[in-house]
Amino acid sequence: MIAPVLTTDRLILRQPQLSDFEHWAEFFATGRSVHEGGPLDRAGAYRVWASDAALWLLRGYGPFAVEDRETGAYLGDVGIYQPEGFPETELGWFVVPEAEGRGIAAEAARAVMGWARARFGWEHLVNIIDPRNTRSLALGLRLGGVIDPARPGVDPGDVVILHDLRRAA
Repeated sequence: MIAPVLTTDRLILRQPQLSDFEHWAEFFATGRSVHEGGPLDRAGAYRVWASDAALWLLRGYGPFAVEDRETGAYLGDVGIYQPEGFPETELGWFVVPEAEGRGIAAEAARAVMGWARARFGWEHLVNIIDPRNTRSLALGLRLGGVIDPARPGVDPGDVVILHDLRRAA
């Protein structure tokens, strides 16, 4: 499946393309990627990015590349993830440093939640977050999610935030 194009006031969410990978390679080369299994070399970063992008073909959902509507600049990826080993579908995000603190991930995540509810009829999504990733935890809660200690994460200690899409839609 090719990803649909979603738009918000400031953003265009689209199918990932190969040029988007350069931002992932930069991210995974730094210590900022520690909450995502990094740092990784370029080949390792490519395996993560490519497997995420392939979710569109394998599951009919995946990450949307996020662009600025005015400039066309790549700002990150926000979408639905469920690679092997994930207990359920996850709403996840990655933004480039220039996009941090501007509400980009939140705006894109709201669009993805609405799309997932309309497209699949899902009642919920989760965030699976390393407890040291305080910025992602804060965003998950700001989006209206609630911590659900009964839900399994991927790694020991993961915080799982539950989003009720019936309320969000």
